[in-house]
Amino acid sequence: MKKILKIVLIVLVLVGAIWAIYYNYSKNAEEVTTYKTVQPESKSIEQVAVATGEIKPKEEIEIKPNISGIIDKIYANEGDVLEQGQMIASIQVVPDVNSLNMAKQQIRTAKIALENETKNFNRVQYLYDQGVIAKADYDNAVNAYQQAKANVASANENYRVAESGVAPGLESYATTQIRATISGMILDIPVETGNMVQPINNFSTGTTVATMADVNKMIFEGMVDESEVGKLEEGMPLTIKIGALPEESYKGTLYFISPSGVTENGVVQFEIKANVLLDHQNFIRAGYSANAEIAIAATNNSLSLLESVIQYDEDGSPYVEVQTADGWEKKSVKLGVSDGLYVQVLSGVSEDDQVKVWNTDSKVGKEGDRRPRN
Repeated sequence: MKKILKIVLIVLVLVGAIWAIYYNYSKNAEEVTTYKTVQPESKSIEQVAVATGEIKPKEEIEIKPNISGIIDKIYANEGDVLEQGQMIASIQVVPDVNSLNMAKQQIRTAKIALENETKNFNRVQYLYDQGVIAKADYDNAVNAYQQAKANVASANENYRVAESGVAPGLESYATTQIRATISGMILDIPVETGNMVQPINNFSTGTTVATMADVNKMIFEGMVDESEVGKLEEGMPLTIKIGALPEESYKGTLYFISPSGVTENGVVQFEIKANVLLDHQNFIRAGYSANAEIAIAATNNSLSLLESVIQYDEDGSPYVEVQTADGWEKKSVKLGVSDGLYVQVLSGVSEDDQVKVWNTDSKVGKEGDRRPRN
C-alpha cells in the first residue's frame, strides 16, 4: 500500500513539474502585438467625380415616310455617309380603297358640274352675242365654266395621287422617295424590302425607315451620383475614357446637368451631357461605353495621409492614433480633399508623427523577431 502511495505521489510531482515548465514557457513566449506606422507626407491630390455612360451623336434623326406603302427598294446601307437629299429607299404605294372611292366620287361630281356649266356658258354666250345680256354676266359665266374644268382636272389628279402616291410633274419630289433630311451617317435601317410602313398621324408614331446622325458631333451622356452632382457646374472640363479604346482619352466640356434625378438600385443619380472633342484619328462609334472624370477639387503639396489609416468615431468625427513613448495617442484630425487613396489633412498631425496603420499588425516573439500575422 505504501509502495502504491509513493508511486502516486511521484506521478503527481512529475505532472506538476511538467505543468509548471509549460506555463513558464508559454508566458515567456507570449507574443506582443505591434503595428506598422506611416508618416504624413506632402502630396498633390485631385478629387474627381466619375460618371458612367456612353458616347452618342449629339443629334439623331429618325426618317419616316409621309404615306403608307411597302418598301420597294433600299439604296443605302448602315454606315454610309450621305448628303442631304440623297435617296435612302423608295416606297410602293398600296392604294387605300376608301381614298380611291372618294377620288372617283369627286371626279363624277366635278364632271356633272362641268356639264352644267358648259350648258350655261353656251346659253350665256348666245345671249351675249345677241346683245341681250351685259358683259359682266358673260364674264361670270366664263369664269364658272373655267373653274368647272379646273375642278375636273384637279379631281383626276387627286385620283392619280391616291392610286400611285405621286402627283404629276412632281415625281422628283414624290413622297414615295425616302431621302436623307440631313448630311451624315446612316446608323440604322430597321426595315427591309417588302416591309409595310406607316406615316406619322394622330394614331401612330410612324415607321422609322432610317436613323441618321452627324458623327462628327458626338457627346458623352452618363449618370453621376447625387453626392457629387452638387459640385458640378456647366462648362467644367472632363476627361473621357472609352472602353473600346483603352489607350485613348478625350477631352470634353460639360454642358448639361439634369435638374431631376432617377433612382437606380436605391441610389439617386443625375444625367449629365458633355461635348466630346474628337481627334479624328479613331472612328468613334455611337453607343461606345465610356467613363468621364470631372475634377471637382484639387490641392498642391498638402499634408496628406492614406485613407486607410483614418478612423471614425460613432458621431462620424475622423481621428488617427499616433505613436508616443507610452503607447498610442488618439488625435482628432480635420480632413480636406480626397482622391480615394490619399486624403488631405488640414490639422491634427504633423510630418513627424508616426501614425498607426490598421489591419497590418505584426507579432513580436520573445526573441523580438517580427513576422506577419496570418
